[in-house]
Amino acid sequence: MMPTVVIIGRPNVGKSALFNRLAGRRIAIVEGTPGLTRDRLECQVSWRGRTFRLVDTGGIGLDEVPLADALAAQAQRGISRADVLIFLVDAKAGLTPLDREIADMLRRAGKPVVVGANKIDSPSELSRAGEFYALGLGDPLPVSALHGLGTGDLLDRVVALLPERGDLQPRPAPEPIRLAIVGKPNVGKSSIVNRLVGEERVIVHEKPGTTVDAVDVLVRRPEGEFLLIDTAGLRRPRKISAFPERLAVLRALTAVRRSQVSCLVLDATEPVTAQDRRIAGYILRSGRGAVIAANKWDLVSEDGEVVRAGILADLDFLSFAPLITTSALTGEGIDHLMRTVSRVAEEYARRVPTSDINRAIQRAVGQLAGRGGLRVYYATQVSTSPPTIVVFVNDPSMVKDWFTRYLQRTLREEFGFQGTPIRLIFRRRRR
Repeated sequence: MMPTVVIIGRPNVGKSALFNRLAGRRIAIVEGTPGLTRDRLECQVSWRGRTFRLVDTGGIGLDEVPLADALAAQAQRGISRADVLIFLVDAKAGLTPLDREIADMLRRAGKPVVVGANKIDSPSELSRAGEFYALGLGDPLPVSALHGLGTGDLLDRVVALLPERGDLQPRPAPEPIRLAIVGKPNVGKSSIVNRLVGEERVIVHEKPGTTVDAVDVLVRRPEGEFLLIDTAGLRRPRKISAFPERLAVLRALTAVRRSQVSCLVLDATEPVTAQDRRIAGYILRSGRGAVIAANKWDLVSEDGEVVRAGILADLDFLSFAPLITTSALTGEGIDHLMRTVSRVAEEYARRVPTSDINRAIQRAVGQLAGRGGLRVYYATQVSTSPPTIVVFVNDPSMVKDWFTRYLQRTLREEFGFQGTPIRLIFRRRRR
């Protein structure tokens, strides 16, 4: 099992900036608003032959910030599962009473602690770290998350404290299925993630916009291994104003592009909205596998078949995506959802022999009359994820939309391709 290193500290000391620096890429949103990091963010870090899981947490001591109790609970869960703790303090602000309280809490936890004195951005400021000897947690290390100064020494100290768990030469493992959970606010995305994980891994609250970062959670289930990407709720563009929310929306859209399969979560108690259709359209344009989860099904009072038919009619352009009814509250349909996601991921990466594709297409074309002079010579699948097929014809300009849809429907009837778009590229045959 991979050891875990957790970054702890009060608000705005630079925890997310340090997390991004050690991760080597921008994962956490960094902005001067207290309480912006709300869920535990995780990534894998390697240093001097050691590999560990790095976890970023929300600030401790956010008494006047919404969701303060939930943020503190997330931080406590991180501490309880840590092998090593990085206690980050703000060297520019100096030692505060809250720093002392957190130090006492970490001592009671009984875990190895490395104190990082952040925001020391030049050699002339090194002496500021000395003030934090008073915490009684060993030598504070001067670092600058902004510029990367001192982070190597910090990592040296961390890996020296890591337990030996056979992570020096990790065995190669199959890549998990990357599943993005997307939808508008308050449809139950985070509740579905928590149901899959079996704990409150991400914060759930009736306040819209609770999830800000795109949170990656690795889950092992009987259906396979999944990397769940919980995202911020995507609101209508005119309702997005603050910078963190705009960045959160960008993260959510990036999460779709990172995924193999995107699960569009709908509130089954409400009609499909224009925003639901916009998100579905983005999944389609991104070329990702798709599953629709009609969540809160336990609260549906109308005839279930009528509700299902209404959803499918409103999202007709995503008709290849299977519709699964779920309830994150009761667990209804969650296992079925994950079995479907696993099957869609297989179809997304499926490759069909050229002879089989040509047989199906030629039979379909032979049943048509009045093609307006269009001739189809042969076809071949050139890539997967999504399945992409090149069809060679006498004149690509003669191909109409109805003909493209007809061939796509034929390929689905013949080979399945459940939940995945099929890209058809028409090219002129070269002599």
